[in-house]
Amino acid sequence: MKQLILYFVCLLLTPLLATTQIVVSIKLDANINPATAAFIHRSIEKAKNEKATCLLIHLNTPGGLLKSTRVIVSDIMESPVPVVVYVSPPGARAGSAGVFITLAAHIAAMAPGTNIGAAHPVDMQGTVDPIMSEKLTNDAAAFIRTIAEKRKRDEKWAEASVRKSLSITATEALNYQVIDLIADNDKALLTLIDGKMVEVSSGSVILKTRTARIQEDDMTFVEKMLNIISDPNIAYMLMMLGFYGIMFELYSPGAILPGIIGVISLILAFYSLHTLPVNYAGLALIVFAVVLFLLEIKIVSHGLLAISGIISMLLGSMMLIRQDAGAVGKISLSVIISAVSVSALFFLLIIGLGLKAQRTKPVTGIDALIGLTGSSLETLDPVGTILIHGEIWNAESTGGTINKNEKVRVISRKNFKLFVEAIQS
Repeated sequence: MKQLILYFVCLLLTPLLATTQIVVSIKLDANINPATAAFIHRSIEKAKNEKATCLLIHLNTPGGLLKSTRVIVSDIMESPVPVVVYVSPPGARAGSAGVFITLAAHIAAMAPGTNIGAAHPVDMQGTVDPIMSEKLTNDAAAFIRTIAEKRKRDEKWAEASVRKSLSITATEALNYQVIDLIADNDKALLTLIDGKMVEVSSGSVILKTRTARIQEDDMTFVEKMLNIISDPNIAYMLMMLGFYGIMFELYSPGAILPGIIGVISLILAFYSLHTLPVNYAGLALIVFAVVLFLLEIKIVSHGLLAISGIISMLLGSMMLIRQDAGAVGKISLSVIISAVSVSALFFLLIIGLGLKAQRTKPVTGIDALIGLTGSSLETLDPVGTILIHGEIWNAESTGGTINKNEKVRVISRKNFKLFVEAIQS
C-alpha cells in the first residue's frame, strides 16, 4: 500500500519537477564589442546561479572585435552551463566574429533564411601592412580551427571562412556539419535539443528543455549605453561634440557647461574609438582642423584658416574609420556631411559676423567719440579743452598748437582725455 501511494506521489510530482527547469534566453543583435562580451559573461553567470538547463543566445551580428570575440569564446568554453547559440530570426546572420561564437557553442543552431561566414579578420589599427595582415589571418585561422576541433565541427570550412571569407546558408551549414540543427522557432529548438548530452567544464550534462520555462534577460542600462556608443556614427558625433565643447570653453572662459559637456563627450568617444578600426591619420586631421578653427578666432585670416580647417575635417572624417570588407562599421557619409556643414556654417558665418561686429566702430560710449569733429574752446598748447557733442572734454593736441575756435578731430583717447588733431581747411 505504501509503495502504491509513493508511486502516485512521484507520478504527480514528476510534471511539476519538469516544469521547474528554466532556460535563460538573451538576444544579441549588435556588433561584438566589450559591452556585448560583458553581457554574455553576466548571462552565463546568471544561468549558473539560476541553475538553468542552458543559456540560449539569439545571435544576429555583422561581426566585431577579435579581442572581445576571444573573451566570449573563452567564457562559453569554460561555462558550467550548456550554451546554445541560435542564429535567428530569419534574415539574421552570424558574420565575422559571429562565426567564432556560433562554432564555440555547445549546440549551434540556425533558423531558416539565415547565413553564416565571412570571418576574415580586419586590422583594427588602420594599417595595411601585408605582413601584419598575414599574421592576423593565420592567428584567426588557428583560433577557429581550435574551436572547430573542440566542438567536432568542419575544420576545413571554418578555416576557409577566415582565409577566403566564405559565407553559407543555414542548409549548407547543416550539410557541412558547421551547425547541429535547423529550427523554425524557440519552441522547436528546445524540443529538438531535449535529451542531448553535452560536455561542459564540469562534466557531461543532459539537456532537459522540452518543458523548460524560458526566462528572458536583457542588457542593463550601462551595457546598453556602452553598446550604443560603440557605433561608429555615435562615436564620431560624440568626438565632434567634445571638441566643440572644449573649443567654446577656450573661446569663452568661465562658461563651464560647454567644457564639462566637451570632456564627458570626449571620454565616451575615446572609449568607443578604442573598439573601432581607427585610422590615426584621420584623427590627426580632425584635431588639426579644430586647431585651425581656434586660430581663426584669434587671428585675422579673412576665412583662410576656417576653410583649411573645413577641408581638413572633411578628409579626416572620411578617413577616420576603415571601410575594409568585414570591418565593424563605418561612419555614414550623411553624418560626416552634416557635421562638416554645421562647422562651416558656424565658423564662416556666425564667427565671421561676430568678428565683423567687433571691428565695427562703436556707436555708444566714450569710444564712439573717436573720429568725430568738434572745436577748441581755448588754445591747445598742447593741452586744453574742446567742445564735442555739446560736451566739454580735456584734450591734447598731437600735432602742435591748435588755436581757439579751430576745428579738431578726435583720433584716440586715454582714460577721460581725448587726443585730437587740427582739421586743415
